[in-house]
Amino acid sequence: MIKDDKYEEFEQLKDVVRFHGHLCFGIALGYRVAKCANKYFRRDIDEDLVAIVGNNSCSVDAIQFLLGCTFGKGNLIHKDYGKHVYVFYSRNYKKALRISVKGWLFEYINSLTEDFENYKKSLKEENKNKEEVKERLKQYSKELREKIIDKVLKTPEKELLNLEWIEINPPKKAKIYKSIKCEECGEYFMEIKGRVANGKIVCKECFERLINE
Repeated sequence: MIKDDKYEEFEQLKDVVRFHGHLCFGIALGYRVAKCANKYFRRDIDEDLVAIVGNNSCSVDAIQFLLGCTFGKGNLIHKDYGKHVYVFYSRNYKKALRISVKGWLFEYINSLTEDFENYKKSLKEENKNKEEVKERLKQYSKELREKIIDKVLKTPEKELLNLEWIEINPPKKAKIYKSIKCEECGEYFMEIKGRVANGKIVCKECFERLINE
């Protein structure tokens, strides 16, 4: 949580942190991305705005909270690319904005990670007390995390993010499918998620269990 007014000038950041549970690099980055997108698209009301996210990191929580794009509404689509790339599409305006993070930020983080490893190595070479080493590493790690968060929050938007208007196929709206009964466990599941095992129509959970038996 944010325990002081260090980031007081960042509107809604405290609310995002409260929703997520803590302040971290991912939340800071997701906050900046969402605030950027919000300049061009209003917060979603009825599935007009769709967010297509290239990762499942903490950053996505900021996007859900600030822009109203959620898995429950079907207007949050996860692409498992492991990249900090975010596409926002408005069904009303038929426009898509792609936001990515400039590479220097990851180089900066990598350099701090290297600093941490070097510091850790130097402490071990000094043969210090294990508890002292643990405490000093904890403090140094905290300092590095704060440096990264500061860098993400306070870097001007044009220096932090790449923005590009792109053409994409309109994402399909969430659809409610018929529920059918699993012939193995008896529980109901979405019809299109069914599988066939041992001549029976079963849910994916039972299917995975049966093929591994």
